[in-house]
Amino acid sequence: MSGEDVLVVDDLRHRYGTTQALDGLSLRVRAGEIYGLVGPDGAGKTTAMRLFAGMMAPSGGSVAVLGESPLGASAALRQKIGYMPQQHSLYGDLSIDENLRFFARMFCLSRRDFAARREELLSITRLARFASRRADALSGGMYKKLALACALLPRPRLLLLDEPTNGVDPVSRRELWELLFTFAAAKGDDAMAVLITTAYMDEAARCHRVSLMRAGRLLVSGAPARLLAELEHPVLEMQSASINADEHWLTAQAGVVAVSVVGERLRAVVHPGALESLRERIAARGLTAATVQADFEDLYLARTVGEQREVAPTAEARA
Repeated sequence: MSGEDVLVVDDLRHRYGTTQALDGLSLRVRAGEIYGLVGPDGAGKTTAMRLFAGMMAPSGGSVAVLGESPLGASAALRQKIGYMPQQHSLYGDLSIDENLRFFARMFCLSRRDFAARREELLSITRLARFASRRADALSGGMYKKLALACALLPRPRLLLLDEPTNGVDPVSRRELWELLFTFAAAKGDDAMAVLITTAYMDEAARCHRVSLMRAGRLLVSGAPARLLAELEHPVLEMQSASINADEHWLTAQAGVVAVSVVGERLRAVVHPGALESLRERIAARGLTAATVQADFEDLYLARTVGEQREVAPTAEARA
């Protein structure tokens, strides 16, 4: 039913030799929600997804899907986990229809169940009129839709999507998210928990709940609106006629967490206690700064770089 814990992860750890890929990951994903693991490459997102899918054993901690370990899971539990890996998972020399039939056999679907599911998935993904086209001839967005359809064949209760929007155009990206919201809204026996990984910070706002990751650890978790509301770091934006010089100067200023360039504007995440002093220095340089709404990239920078930089001005910043 909607709202139940489908995935429960407790103190999950994993090592590759001497590298700690995951370090104490804990989370719960409920039916009816889209949960996002958000972070840059190397954060541990793909390792986490493979452990959630039962593809390898963790070094420590536990994973439970509907109360059972996915590692060495029964055929019944396997059918309740849909996994779409980041790398290509389809057979390029097979058509859309042939790929669906192949994965249906993998999931041991009956002919009747497959026939009904095939029509449903081809319709919802808008791939029906391309059913005879080879997978290696599909656009990036169509390929992702087919991979998603294959993962959905057994009507899983947990859908694991590893960076599904990576490498697709904006229109296909929007369409994929529309599909995810449709699946997450299913009720009754079709109620599904969707767990997505992404390196795109703007996608965090689309999720019901998110966890920001860095170097195998969770930095912060919660509903997107709440996380942004709780961010104490103000964000300044200013117009600049000398982007490179002003960016270099602003980055060196005391109290500045991080600086990014947006067209002809500079955007700075600032330590809470340094705002007024920084405004004075910006004005003295002949720039006008305005406080703007923080986004998830600002939040991520505040939780990572912001904890490493000191507020005390450097010699260069005083100049």
